[in-house]
Amino acid sequence: MCKGLAALPATCLRSAKDMKHWIGARLQKPDKIAHNTRNRTASEAKRADLDEVHKWAESLDMLINNAAGLKIFSNFLNSEFSQENIEFWVECEEYRRMTSKDKLANKANEIYSAYVDVESPKQVNLDSATREKTGKNMAAVSLSCFEEAQSKIFLLMEKDSYRRFLKSKLFLNLVQDSQALISRCGMEESVKQSISILLSA
Repeated sequence: MCKGLAALPATCLRSAKDMKHWIGARLQKPDKIAHNTRNRTASEAKRADLDEVHKWAESLDMLINNAAGLKIFSNFLNSEFSQENIEFWVECEEYRRMTSKDKLANKANEIYSAYVDVESPKQVNLDSATREKTGKNMAAVSLSCFEEAQSKIFLLMEKDSYRRFLKSKLFLNLVQDSQALISRCGMEESVKQSISILLSA
C-alpha cells in the first residue's frame, strides 16, 4: 500500500473502496462506447477522481472528455434509448483524428450511413439543412466533413440529455457519495490524491 493510503483511517479506506465498486459497477455495462474506446486502457476507463466527478457538473465538455465520465454518460443515454447521439459524437471524434487518408472515405461513408442518412438505423436528430450539407460533403471527404453535424448534436445533448443527467439519481448519488467521503475523512489534497490512486487501481 502506498504511504498516502496507509495514513488514511480504515473507515475512509472502506468508503473509498465502496465508491470504487459503485463506479466500477456502472462501467461494466456493454455498449457501443466500450467498442469505440477500446484503445483506452482499463485503468483509464475505471478512473474517476473525486475532483473530476464534480467537474462533470461544470460542462458537457468536461464530462465527455473524461474516460469514466463518457462511459457513465453513455450508460445514462442508453437507459433513455438515446445513445445514438453520443455514439455519433464519439465516431466523429475518432474520425477527426484519423491519419490514414486511404481509410478516410470508407469511415466517412460508415458514419454517414449509420447516423446521418435519412434511412440510417441510428439516425441522429439533425435539421434538414445540416443533413443536406453533410451529405454534400460526402462527395469530397475531409477531416472536417462532419464538423457542423457533430457540433449540432453536441449542442442538442448539452441542452437536453446533459441537463437530465445532472438531475439523475446516477449522477446525484455519485456526487453525494463523494461529498460524504470527503466530509467524513476531512481530506487534504495529499489524501485526495491517495484516494484517487485507490480508485484507479
